[in-house]
Amino acid sequence: MLAVIKTGGKQYVIAPGQKLKIEKIDVQEGDVFVFDQVLLIADSEKFEVGMPMLKDAKVEAKVIKQGRAPKLIILKYHSKTRHRKKIGHRQPFTEVEIIKVTS
Repeated sequence: MLAVIKTGGKQYVIAPGQKLKIEKIDVQEGDVFVFDQVLLIADSEKFEVGMPMLKDAKVEAKVIKQGRAPKLIILKYHSKTRHRKKIGHRQPFTEVEIIKVTS
C-alpha cells in the first residue's frame, strides 16, 4: 500500500512501516497522530486520486521523537564595508512511523 500525504506545506510518499521526519507538529512522543490530508492511495488492485483530497482516507502515524536538526551556519559578508553577520539556525522536526493507511 502506498499513499501521498500533505503536511507542513510539503507532500510525502509513504508506506506502512516507514519512518520519516516532517515539520514539527504539536504531539507528545509515543502518541498516535492521524493525517487527514491524503492526496493519493495506491494498492496492487486499486488506485484512488483525490481532487485535491480523498474523503474518508486517513493515515495513522506514531510519533517517535521530537527534535531539532543539526545547526546550519549562515554567514553574510560584504567586502570593503567591514560588514559580517553570522547567524545559526536549527529547524525543529517530528519523526513519525507510519502505522496504517485506510481509505
